[in-house]
Parts: sequence; C-alpha cells; structure tokens
Amino acid sequence: MRLRHFFAALCLTVGASAVLAQDLPQDLPRGAGLPLAVQTGVAVAELHGFDENEGTFEATIDLRLRWRDARLARADGNLAAPPLTLRDEAAMQQLAKMWSPNIVLANQVGEVLQNMQGLQIFPDGTVENLRRLRAVFKADVNFDKFPFDRQKLTFEIVVSDRSVNEVILRTLQADIDFSKVTNSVQLAGWNAGLVDLSSVPLAGWYSSSNARVIASVDVTRQPGLAVASIYIPLIASLLIPLLALWFNRMEEGVFQVETFELVNIIIGGFFAVIALNFTVLSSYPALADGNNSVMQLLALNYCTLAMGLLISIVFGRFNVLSNLFGVMVQEQAYTLLMWALPLGLAATVAAIIGAAYV
Repeated sequence: MRLRHFFAALCLTVGASAVLAQDLPQDLPRGAGLPLAVQTGVAVAELHGFDENEGTFEATIDLRLRWRDARLARADGNLAAPPLTLRDEAAMQQLAKMWSPNIVLANQVGEVLQNMQGLQIFPDGTVENLRRLRAVFKADVNFDKFPFDRQKLTFEIVVSDRSVNEVILRTLQADIDFSKVTNSVQLAGWNAGLVDLSSVPLAGWYSSSNARVIASVDVTRQPGLAVASIYIPLIASLLIPLLALWFNRMEEGVFQVETFELVNIIIGGFFAVIALNFTVLSSYPALADGNNSVMQLLALNYCTLAMGLLISIVFGRFNVLSNLFGVMVQEQAYTLLMWALPLGLAATVAAIIGAAYV
C-alpha cells in the first residue's frame, strides 16, 4: 500500500513539472527563436507646448507595437478570418492575460496624462498593440543657433525588463510610413518636420543592453519674433558709441564738443544695454548657458561701449596722440577710427548672424 502511494505521488510530481515546463501565455513566446522582434512605430498626433527654458514639451503620440505569438493563432488555421479587435478596458484585460513587451518611455516626465489602448490579434498570431499617450517629455535643447535653431523633440521607447538577447525593437518600412506628424499638429513659434526613427540600445546591468528606439521630431523656430524683439535692439544699441564719435569734430586740432557730453551718451548706452540684457535673459534664461549669437552681440555691445569711452577720453580729454606725435597725427587717427570702427562692427555683426543662420 505504501509503495502504491509513493508511485502515485511521484506521478503527480512529474505531471505538475510537465505543466510548469510548458510555455504559458504570459511567458515570452520562444517558438520562433530569440530574440523576439517587436516592430515599433510612433506617430505624433499633437504637440501641446514646448518650454525651451525648462527643456520639456507636452505631446500626444500613437505608439504602435507589432509582434507574433504563435500560441495566439487560430486553432482551425483559418487565416482569412477577421482579427480580434479590442479597445480600452477590454484591450487592457486581454493584454493582462497574454505576453506583451514591457515598454517604458525613458524621457517621460511625471505621470501619463492620457492612456488609450487598442489591440488586434490576427489569425496567424500577429498582435498589434496601439497606444495613444499624452505626457510631458524631456528634451535636450541647444541654443547655439538661436534664433535660427532647430531642435529635436524625442521619444525614447525602451524594453525595460528584457535584454536584447530576448527582445529587440525593429523598424520596417511599414513602421516608417506609420511614423509621421499629423497635418493638424501646430506648435506656437515652431514648424514641425518629419519623424525620424533610430535604434540605439540602452546600456543595462551586467554588460547587457536593452532595446531602445528613439523617435525624434525636428522642429524649426520661427525667427521673426526673436529677430524683431532681440536682434534689432541689440544692433541699434551698437550705434550709441558710434554716435559719440560722429558727433564730435576737430578744427585746427581742437575738438568742438566737450568730452563729458560724449561720455554721458556712452554711459547712458551702458545702462540701455544692461536693461536689454536683463530683459532678454528674463525671457530666455537658458541663453546665458551657451555660446549663441545673442550673447555674442551683448558682449560686442559692451566692448564697443568700452572702446567708445576709451577713445573719447584718450583723444578728447587728454589729447594723447597730439601730445606725442602732433595735431595732424591725432586728427588723422580720429578720422580713421570714425570709419574703421563702424565698418569693423558691421563685419562682425554679419559674421555673428551668418554663423547662427547657417
């Protein structure tokens, strides 16, 4: 009797082990070998806002994932049958019963603001999971070309729980065709371009990597507002020290305008540029952290004002060249500066703006 009980218990143990050894629907499908390829596409439905100073933007995207799980194929082999189509709650319940890639958006900030699910299971076991997500995302903003800059708004799609040895993300032509910016997308102050998909594995633990696809949208700034509110005042302020030079004149080696009057103009220019500097950086504080045309023009303004102040003191107040080399030398040197300085400034401004535009 004891021997019979022993064999019965042994058979139950072997049977349970066999059941556990089978692939469950929630397990990674291994029938076609590993790694399992998951096709990935991203369409941008809306761009709600772009805070370039904070380096964040809000968007609604359609994330499409496609893979094949032979365990979900129809038992009768009827491939002409329509796919099982589920939405929202029904789709999420079905996804909880089967395996699906654990996808995270690595550059997402905060919680998802909207999450809608769609699911289709085709007769051959192909699964298509379509998710509409609205969230805030982190963006790397580069102001070097401001205000003619182009930024990339990216969505980093990562398989969080499987290495590239088990699951990879792949983009085929159908995914590229799906990945686009809809015609209704509008982003104030920017023009949206195309969606680019690139596969860049993410380094993981223990020398492994996780599959990652980076979908990026090129947005180009509309420079009109920045040019009118920043460039024009900055260029106009360069005229202040030049006016201080042009207002004065020499007759028989003697300046006709008192030096302190010209110095007052230049000092007023310093305060005007300081106020402009404060205004610009209040609107675009991130500009202060980079080497861009706005900061270069501000620096040029300060240097030009300092040069105008130095010229007024050296020539008008102390007559340095006249005392050292004579009246004629000072007069010719002053005339040269009156024309060389504005020409040099014009060339420098053109070079700064040209470097930002190209």
